[in-house]
Amino acid sequence: MNPKSGPSSAFIGASWAALFAGMLTYLIGLWNATMALNEKGYYFTLLMYGLFAAVSLQKTVRDRIEGTAVTGIYFGLCWLSLASAILLLTIGLWHATLAPSEKGFYAMSFVLSLFAAVAVQKNVRDTLAQSSA
Repeated sequence: MNPKSGPSSAFIGASWAALFAGMLTYLIGLWNATMALNEKGYYFTLLMYGLFAAVSLQKTVRDRIEGTAVTGIYFGLCWLSLASAILLLTIGLWHATLAPSEKGFYAMSFVLSLFAAVAVQKNVRDTLAQSSA
């Protein structure tokens, strides 16, 4: 990326669209699911935890690249949090009494949301860096 240019409008729009599409489909799936409320809460919490962990890890990696001090323990916790969210979703879906297509639906919308959250955070940071330069 050229220091004077930030992310394109198309990439910013696509990132936000992917984030909303992933989150919205995941949440609509939960809303319409016939599972118990505590199960819905589990999957909702995993989505929120996963999004936070992915954004936090992306920020930490970027901080290290740019020379900002990041402690090793925080960096490790970011990786552990993201891995935990993915592992907990995998275990939950493995043992869920859902059709395989429903399990795939939740897995794919979760992964799309994580990827898009990282892209959105990158775009926000790049845009801020561009405007302050």
